[in-house]
Amino acid sequence: MEIRRATTAGELVAAQHLYDGPARPEWAERFLAAPGHLMLIAYVEGVPAGFVSGIEMLHPDKGVEMCLYELSVDEPYRRRGIGRALTEALAGIARERGCYDMWVGVDTDNEPALATYHAAGARDDGHFAMLTWEFPNP
Repeated sequence: MEIRRATTAGELVAAQHLYDGPARPEWAERFLAAPGHLMLIAYVEGVPAGFVSGIEMLHPDKGVEMCLYELSVDEPYRRRGIGRALTEALAGIARERGCYDMWVGVDTDNEPALATYHAAGARDDGHFAMLTWEFPNP
């Protein structure tokens, strides 16, 4: 397995089988152009097997923290440590960039995700409610 940071829209589109839906090239370009946005892709024999995306968040009184936005590993590659390796790689980048922490929102019944994050060194910070506003897709 090799983990590389995606730097082209082509890399993001080539990994779209790992996403919830198809990638849009214009959104891939926008993602890459946005400061603090990054995606790491794990390759097994040249095939995208998993990814993690992160977004740096900055606040005037807190400094910079990393949000682990999404983690996905393709079904045939699960339970091989890829999710943990991706999470640890993102945490390493967060440390290098001077982030004071990294956090992720996860459903409390998502046992595979919880196991992955705990194995990578995360601790439970308590329960919280996530509220969303949905807007029409352009």
